[in-house]
Amino acid sequence: MAPLDGLRVLDLTMWRPGPYATLLLARLGADVIKVEPPGGEPMRMFRGHFDALNRHKRAMVLDLKSEEGLARCRELAAEAEVFVEGFRPGVADRLGVGHEVLRGLNPALVYCSISGYGAEGPLSDVPGHDVNYRAYAAALPPDAVSPEADELPVADMAAATTAAFAITAACLKARSTGVGDRIDLGMADVLADWVGTVPEATQRSGAGPVPGYGVYPTKDGQKITLGVVSEDRLWAATCHALGISEHADVPFIERLGRIGELDGAVTEAVAKLTRAEAVRVLSEAGAPVAPLLSHAEMLALDHFAHRRVHEEGPVRTTVHPPLPGGPVPGLDEHRGQTWRRPAG
Repeated sequence: MAPLDGLRVLDLTMWRPGPYATLLLARLGADVIKVEPPGGEPMRMFRGHFDALNRHKRAMVLDLKSEEGLARCRELAAEAEVFVEGFRPGVADRLGVGHEVLRGLNPALVYCSISGYGAEGPLSDVPGHDVNYRAYAAALPPDAVSPEADELPVADMAAATTAAFAITAACLKARSTGVGDRIDLGMADVLADWVGTVPEATQRSGAGPVPGYGVYPTKDGQKITLGVVSEDRLWAATCHALGISEHADVPFIERLGRIGELDGAVTEAVAKLTRAEAVRVLSEAGAPVAPLLSHAEMLALDHFAHRRVHEEGPVRTTVHPPLPGGPVPGLDEHRGQTWRRPAG
């Protein structure tokens, strides 16, 4: 039995942030009913994205603009523990499924709204997507270029993960008190909080913050990454592996004053090796190295396969393991169904 077995989640979200948040809950056993508008969620046209985000869920089509559809949605919400919506601020209220209405039906309901800039504030009504939220939160560098279609949507994924955490915390409180909550989560807020924990960058030298920390090209046109920070042993291991042992005993404080020189020596040494050679010699020496992988290489990596990340997600639990990979619901496949009874 998974940790969240029996948690009832009514999911009215689309695209990526909300569906990934509810996927995280579903992988841990939550009973997630995905409500889609007539015709289905637009993301269904992009099956590679949709399928990855909607396993372990059931799906039904409800037209919230009809009396029948609205009534059925409210009926499900009255028996749910969690309601998640990703509409623009004010839309859920206009549809008749706003927080106040549903709280009147179910005082213990945890109601989570995920939007770009949150339900309140000067930007609350401004439309946007991932690149906009990153820009407002100073999560794009000054020399940023337009993202590629396959670039990781950082704001979406950060908000989804934060939402799953906040929902779980609120459910713990609701189960002990019988009083639910309203979670107002802005995607830009999450990134602003992240960025606020890191000192502002004042210059860009092309090198990492310390020698041996950054991205380094190899002679076969690939790249590796090194993660040396203050650890003298990791710096020494890197130097010995790359054949620049004359720098191995330079202490951290001195390395900070010689970033250009020492990082240049690392860059030059790595450039003489192929990616495979660099990873091998650095790994054997105990240096913090990783190859810069493509999407396909990441999917094929034995480490993630061993840990079943793509089947079970990133959360590893021993006593109550997450659910294995499951089917993707067809459009309106579970019409007429209601909440499951908890296992056991």
